[in-house]
Parts: sequence; C-alpha cells; structure tokens
Amino acid sequence: SEEDVERIQQLAELHKLEVVPLVQTFGHVEFILKHEKYQHLREVERFPNSFNPHVPDTLVLLKSILSQVIEKHGRSTWIHIGADEVFHLGEGMDSKNWMSHNRGDMGTMYLKHIKEVLSFITTQYRGRRALMWDDMLRKISVGALRGEAGDGSGGTRAGVSAVLVRVATPAGVLPSGRQEPTPGPAGTRVSGEHEEPQASSCHWHQYDHYSVLCELLPVGIPSLAICLQTLVNGGFTEETKRKVLDTLGFQSMELEQSTCEGRGAFPGAEIYHMVEQVNGHLKESILKALEEESAIKGWFSPYHRKRQFGNPRNMESFGSKVLKLHEDWESFVRDLRAHLERVYFPDTVEEWMEENINPYLDQLRALVRDYR
Repeated sequence: SEEDVERIQQLAELHKLEVVPLVQTFGHVEFILKHEKYQHLREVERFPNSFNPHVPDTLVLLKSILSQVIEKHGRSTWIHIGADEVFHLGEGMDSKNWMSHNRGDMGTMYLKHIKEVLSFITTQYRGRRALMWDDMLRKISVGALRGEAGDGSGGTRAGVSAVLVRVATPAGVLPSGRQEPTPGPAGTRVSGEHEEPQASSCHWHQYDHYSVLCELLPVGIPSLAICLQTLVNGGFTEETKRKVLDTLGFQSMELEQSTCEGRGAFPGAEIYHMVEQVNGHLKESILKALEEESAIKGWFSPYHRKRQFGNPRNMESFGSKVLKLHEDWESFVRDLRAHLERVYFPDTVEEWMEENINPYLDQLRALVRDYR
C-alpha cells in the first residue's frame, strides 16, 4: 500500500539508508504484458517478457508508471530502470522493419529506447539519477555506445546518463556468501558528472515474474551482511568474518556450506535456523526412510499400498519409526508456518511451503495414511 511505501522510506531514513525504486522499462515486464489490455505492447506476440519499443503506447505507459513510482519516493535521489535481459528483442516484425532501415543494428535500437526513458526522467525529474543493469550493453558495439549510429540515437552523446550495475547471479534457498562481490563495471560512467556508487550487491526475490521464490529475507540477512562487509573492507578477511559474526550473533560460519552456527541475534533468526533445518534434513531424512528401509521396500511397496495388501508382522517393524518421523516433521512444519505467517503474506507462505516442504513431506504423509 502507499502507507507501506511511506513507512519503509521513513525506516530507511532513520537508519541512514536510501530506498532506490526499480521500474523495469524494457525486459522483465511479464507482470504488465501478461494482461490482455497490454498484449499489443509485446515485442513478440507470444511472449510477455519484453516491450515493443516502436509502439508509441509503450513509452506512454512507462512514463505513467515511472511518474507514479518516482512521486511516491520523494526522498530518493536515484531511480533504477532495469533494462536487463530484453529477451527476443529484434524478433518482432516492427523491430525487423526498423533494423532493415538502420543497418540491422539492434544495439542502436536498444539505446534509442533507453535514451527516451532517460530523457523523460532527466526532463521531468531534474536531479534524479538513474541506474541500469549492464548486461545488454555488453553486446553493443563501441561505436553505437559512443553515439556513432546513423540516426544519432546512441548512448553517451545523447545528453542523458545512467550508472551501470553488473548483473549478479541469483542465490538458492539458503543464500551463499562464497562469491565475493567485486566492483567491476558497477559504477562505470556512461555519462554525467554525478558521484556514483562504486559497487552493487543484489539479492533476488524471484528470478522473474513467473519463477519460484528464490530468496527471502530474513533468510538472506547473513549473506547480505557478508557481501556488505566484504565491500566495505575490500575483501573477506578474518576481521570481516569476525565483525559479521559479532553483528549477527553467530559463533562461526562455513561459507562453503552456506551455514552459520549459533543462536543469531538479528530479526528473523528463528526463521533462518528453521529454513536451514529444512534445507539440510527434511529431504534427506524422509527419502532415507522411504528408500532405504528394507521392510518398506519389501513388504510395503507401492504395489502393496495400492492393493491394501500387507503382513502386519512386517509392517510393525518400521511402523513406529515412520510414525515418529512423520509426527516430528508435522510439528516442526506447524511451528515454521507460524513463524513465516508473522513475516510474509499468506500467498508467499503457501508458495514457499509448496516448493520446499510438500514435495517431500507429502510422500511421507501418503505412506502414513496408507499404513494406518
């Protein structure tokens, strides 16, 4: 809600942080183009990933969205325009026609759209600085980036500017702190004279609009702390490690295993440890019971269960063990759900449970149901 946005900004300001809103302006716009109302703005009719930069309504819509977001973030001096992974760019008929009259230069076509977006921001919101991902720019010729394209719609001579940020690799259920963030192209100047950020560390909530959840706070807090302290200190040293441990309330950490030992003293530490239990033990313990227990394999197989055919003598040899395992995990999951519901929206909880708990626990539930 608007109240949530304002509250987040107040908290950020209180802790000397600046919220940088991100509006996808080219690719990763499935959340818009999935709707029938906006399907005519797709680069390729079949796919909802990317905008067609040649349809006037594309820029009209983007200006409206950018205005809404920028005006709700009055404290922010930056706006991130995304612009990464513009899949299928150049495959639409409008783009093919454009390229046939412009030396087939897709890079210049990409820059033309980016220039229009940045021109709107710099004209309507003076002083607002822009960030964008750099992956698409890596594929563009130096000439196009210098503005040497035939129609003069290239990059650095266009009178607009953006700071590039290197696209990072998403993390898994338990984020890894193994890969040290490096400045690299992050902070590289396209144009302009503003002071720039020197590095960026990004933790993904989802890979894209249609993907599963890939990382959530507070589970990602240890990984985030490691990345930030590594940036501050220029490397992951013993001093950096000790500062992270002291701040988070852990006794030790193993980067190779992406685990931290100790109670933890940060908000959501309970969820971190419970997710760690799921990640490290749920699948292993259930599959071990189902696949390595000889009595189940020999006397309570899917064949037996389907036909409700089994010898009680053999079933008793594994029954108490399986029932105890089921009871323990069901109790744990109830506790985990209660913790998750205090932090996340209900649909987030359901999706996380469906992806990380149910594929394994449902197998155990089914076996217990048949056993009883």
